[in-house]
Amino acid sequence: MQAIEQEYRDGVAAGAPVETAARLDYAPYRSSILRSPTKSATLADPETIELHSPAFGHRDVTWVESDLTIQHNGEPLGERMVVTGRLLDGDGRPVPGQLIEVWQANSAGRYVHKRDQHPAPLDPNFTGTGRTITDENGFYRFQTIKPGPYPWRNHTNAWRPAHIHFSVFGTAFTQRIVTQMYFPNDPLFALDPIYQSIVDQDARDRLIAKYDHSVTSPEWALGYQWDIVLNGSKRTWTEPEEGDH
Repeated sequence: MQAIEQEYRDGVAAGAPVETAARLDYAPYRSSILRSPTKSATLADPETIELHSPAFGHRDVTWVESDLTIQHNGEPLGERMVVTGRLLDGDGRPVPGQLIEVWQANSAGRYVHKRDQHPAPLDPNFTGTGRTITDENGFYRFQTIKPGPYPWRNHTNAWRPAHIHFSVFGTAFTQRIVTQMYFPNDPLFALDPIYQSIVDQDARDRLIAKYDHSVTSPEWALGYQWDIVLNGSKRTWTEPEEGDH
């Protein structure tokens, strides 16, 4: 990884453009080699693509869905936290009325998914999914449990840093983007090929939420602030379409 970062720094010093997107075929991230494109892009009929989309049910999004801690009969285990921020365009203008979904592991680092066989306990009072709509000023807010790190078998003793997945929808399903939010000072950053596949350090740093004492609820939950920027030079990194970690 150090050699790759030195190559990047040498390129920038020589006048090469800053690389802010993740490398799609980053060797330390083993499955990226298998999933990265090997052929040129092909134009597709957008009307045909939009026939395939997820089903969100027959009800509107309500405030209850943004609180992942009250979806069951009991209290979930772990550290309560609030995550809030704004959805912005490249000029810093708020983007209102957008659907944001989140999903995450529980406090023990396990997802409620049949493919997750990590021998950590499931929490019967925590499913780890939620959604909300940005308000007129582009703000979103979720209350949840801080997720735990988990192993992912990419290499020997591979662990993912604690993170929350964010999905943002535009005016059509084909505009959907997916990204990840991390937490400050995680010791696993330097060891995680997914995080390290983003060569530009500034782009990496934009994925890390900031502790916000004004968001913290006394005797209840810690607060974090994290903005999502859709385009421009300060845009938030987004995952390749097949990313699943």
